[in-house]
Amino acid sequence: MTTLLGIGTIALVLQRFEDISGWTIFEIAFLFGMAETAFGTMDMIFSGFDPPYFGRRVRLGTFDQMLLRPASLIVQVLGSQFLLRRLGRIFQGSIILIISLLYLDIEWTVTKYMLLPVIFISLVIFFGSIFISGATISFWTIESLEAVNILTYGATEMISYPMDIYPNLIRGFFTYIIPAIFLLYYPALYILDKPDPIGMPAFAPFIAPFVALGVFIASLLLWRYGLRFYQSTGS
Repeated sequence: MTTLLGIGTIALVLQRFEDISGWTIFEIAFLFGMAETAFGTMDMIFSGFDPPYFGRRVRLGTFDQMLLRPASLIVQVLGSQFLLRRLGRIFQGSIILIISLLYLDIEWTVTKYMLLPVIFISLVIFFGSIFISGATISFWTIESLEAVNILTYGATEMISYPMDIYPNLIRGFFTYIIPAIFLLYYPALYILDKPDPIGMPAFAPFIAPFVALGVFIASLLLWRYGLRFYQSTGS
């Protein structure tokens, strides 16, 4: 219901105003469908690192059990929860994405075809990295921080729209601090043959996998750092 209401709201707005910053309903549906499909996939695979769920593990002391087992800690956390109900979000996002591709007049090239799975995988890795970072914060806070949701669910909502509609402060944060702008917006500009209103270098649409890998490595380094200072809650 949430997914359908999300795209339905966008459709109603565009029915009245026709476009958002030059983006039509099907162009925004491309952003929305890709973001929803990738986030749903990540949420299913990385659900063990979901900050509220992982924070509860830390609070109850069950994370200590994992530390005692002779197995990879990350694999244990990944395997501790696998939410098949996320298939609903993945399915709905995929349908919206497919419909947008059918209605958009895209001049397909080999590069554009290859870029589609790269965008998807990069988004999954990026959002998974945010989950790992949010879970790591629980080592110090015990409870998960709601602020982490700004970078997970909030970022998913944000990149479902063209990035040039946001104020400079917000766009700058998600460009230079959390570089989400390169994961979907710039690849979409290339696939849809739209001009770049921000003026980034010509290679910007193609650095999504490198950005995702960089954020993933940073999250693993933070995870290792957090483990060094982890102390059981004593419960």
